[in-house]
Amino acid sequence: MISDLDIAGILVPGLLALACLALVATVLLLRLLAVTGLSRRLALPALTEIAVFILLYSLLMRVCL
Repeated sequence: MISDLDIAGILVPGLLALACLALVATVLLLRLLAVTGLSRRLALPALTEIAVFILLYSLLMRVCL
């Protein structure tokens, strides 16, 4: 089970920390897609952004559990 993180006396839930990490990874991956020009080939960019976040978040949950 993912435990809570103690940051300067503030307890942060483990799943929230994973969500923040997944959000940062999603932003970096989407910027990489924009730089390479692959984002132009996507039909629904908003749906792609959500899907990438969900995939990264579920991957991080599997790795940490």
